[in-house]
Amino acid sequence: PEVQRVAHPQPRRGRRDPARLRVGDSLDFWRVEEIDPGRLLRLRAEMRLPGLAWLEMYADTDDTGHTLLRQRALFHPRGLLGHAYWWSVAPFHSVVFGGMARNIARAAVADATARAREGAPVP
Repeated sequence: PEVQRVAHPQPRRGRRDPARLRVGDSLDFWRVEEIDPGRLLRLRAEMRLPGLAWLEMYADTDDTGHTLLRQRALFHPRGLLGHAYWWSVAPFHSVVFGGMARNIARAAVADATARAREGAPVP
């Protein structure tokens, strides 16, 4: 009950607002570290790793006005084990992060299409 909640507080998980991300929110095994709306999302890994890891997603506009999604995985290895870990998982990043990028792009197109049908402004 109340005493247990105070004596043994649970770590805050999840998002405070399901429709909006904020710095400090948890997303699976990541923590939102920085947001620049419409431009940048930086996530810091919270899983146990032999080093520190971040995933950054940037939205840029090319010369034709199309939006480009760029991802960058950063890892600061701790010792030899950290280096071995990074080089052992690096080949899988294109599969994992590529799938993530495709899903984000699909969701963005679906959202923009729905907004356009409703006559709402498309950000």
